[in-house]
Amino acid sequence: MRCNVLITAGSRRVPLVRAFQLAVDRYAPGSAVVVADVNPLSPTVYVADRSYPVPLSTSPDYLDAIERICRIERIRLVVPTIDDELTLFGTQISRFGGLGAVVAVSPAETCAVCNDKLETCDRLNAAGVRAARTWLPGDVPADSGFPLFIKPRGGRGGVGAFPVRTARELDFFTDYVADPVVQEYLNGPEFTIDVLCDFEGRPISVVPRERVVIRAGVVDRGRTVRDSSLIQFGIACARALPFRGPINIQCRVVDGVPIAFEINPRFSGGIPLTIASGADFPGLLVQLAAGLDLTPAIGVFEDDLWMTSHESAVFVPAHGIGFSVDRDASRERVA
Repeated sequence: MRCNVLITAGSRRVPLVRAFQLAVDRYAPGSAVVVADVNPLSPTVYVADRSYPVPLSTSPDYLDAIERICRIERIRLVVPTIDDELTLFGTQISRFGGLGAVVAVSPAETCAVCNDKLETCDRLNAAGVRAARTWLPGDVPADSGFPLFIKPRGGRGGVGAFPVRTARELDFFTDYVADPVVQEYLNGPEFTIDVLCDFEGRPISVVPRERVVIRAGVVDRGRTVRDSSLIQFGIACARALPFRGPINIQCRVVDGVPIAFEINPRFSGGIPLTIASGADFPGLLVQLAAGLDLTPAIGVFEDDLWMTSHESAVFVPAHGIGFSVDRDASRERVA
């Protein structure tokens, strides 16, 4: 069965596009991986099999543009990648289902909860899953003590996130950070737990990764960790809300106990390490979308595999700049 894949907001996600290309080659030969993006200089525009321009996800024409691509390319699997569009796609699962496409995105309510760090931690704690105590600035208990941590309620990538060591710093950063929340300070090693859920919400793969060096909110050096407590914690988080497709759970381990501080219902920036370790999330999604039988592979990955990342580049002559829909759409993949 053909399983053409559309990756939205392809941007710099070259490893993810290439992983999906390998997946369709293996499980749905003859299928294509298509990228949609707003910028003709995004590197994935030149790595994907075909690429299309779209407006910003905030535009009222955005979903119509995505639907048009799905019709032209006979897309079977849509993979949203950025926080800004997750809730939008979560409201449109049935719309794309009518086109014969499944969307690897969680329901809109789940996406909205995960975009709100206060609500995320409240929901996890209410479900019996340990999450960082989180407050609005005016609700911080007098006996909470210091240090604390302040960040935007809906932020991402570590932007605007600061440790707070004194009451004076708390007052300052409350004014400095837009729409902030305050969390207890978690002193322990930081982990991302990559989880893939099937389209009924069942976890089918779980891979914890230690974030050893972080740059601009994305892991720069890290390693996989086959730890049963982290794996079970990832499953518990995935069951606390209805999820579909990829999610990543951010947590720290304090005195041997994992404590979550946010969940992102999308692929993580460090997903290449998870895929390289043998947990082929793109392959599993392609199999699900193509209707192939598969067996959950929770905890099946190479332990203590390290990633040390580096910058790479795609080189394009001036006459070749642009989306493939405006060029030769049948060109071969970039090596």
